[in-house]
Amino acid sequence: MNKTPLPRQFALDISRIPKATLDNFLPGKDLALITHLRNLVDQWNHKKISADIENPLNQRWLYWWGAEGSGRSHLLSALNNAAEQLGIERSRLSPNEPISWVRLEEKMSFLSNLDTPSIITVDDVDRLDERLVAALFRILNGVQASKAIHIFMAGKAAPANLDLREDLRTRLGWGLVFQTHLLDDDEKIQALEQAAQARGLVLSADVLPWLLNRFYRDMPNLMALMDALDFYSLETKRAVTLPLVRELLQPK
Repeated sequence: MNKTPLPRQFALDISRIPKATLDNFLPGKDLALITHLRNLVDQWNHKKISADIENPLNQRWLYWWGAEGSGRSHLLSALNNAAEQLGIERSRLSPNEPISWVRLEEKMSFLSNLDTPSIITVDDVDRLDERLVAALFRILNGVQASKAIHIFMAGKAAPANLDLREDLRTRLGWGLVFQTHLLDDDEKIQALEQAAQARGLVLSADVLPWLLNRFYRDMPNLMALMDALDFYSLETKRAVTLPLVRELLQPK
């Protein structure tokens, strides 16, 4: 069955899209990972981490992996947003922004000597080129030598199955490793209902089952549609019913 994409000409009001948080991530089978991350954020609330308090590396060094749409990037964004809210030093790395790697390496010595927590997030580890792989290796050395740097990394496969140099694959597994799982249909509906509630959207009962059958089934596309429905409902001053959804998705 052909899936109906969002109209290309449809512009979203980004200011109304809720920020990624741990609370708006449906755990599903990932409860152990979410629980661990929530505990860490609770610790950051205290701001000060004393050298006398046990702060083992494997609690600060996490890698998770899973299929596209399993929430890998959402969790990294949620941690960055939590750190921003708490006023914690944070660095967001991805293969798409090489300059951010240079900036982080320049301040690694400073971060390594802090008693207060700081965080580094690395998305799409599986897409790093040779230069960024070398940079990540150096950054991990700095995290290992630090008192309170937390590093969170995500990729599409378990460390042993990544097409990266062996010493980096080994180091990715030095801390805690989790798999993120795709939601089943019931969990997707629950997550979409939660997303609609966060946006103040009231959906007619037939909307979500219809979308799972007619629209792309991965969560990034489904969440993008929630944003589009929010915008379109406000723009047209109409409730989110199946006719409105069909109208929005009708090719122009």
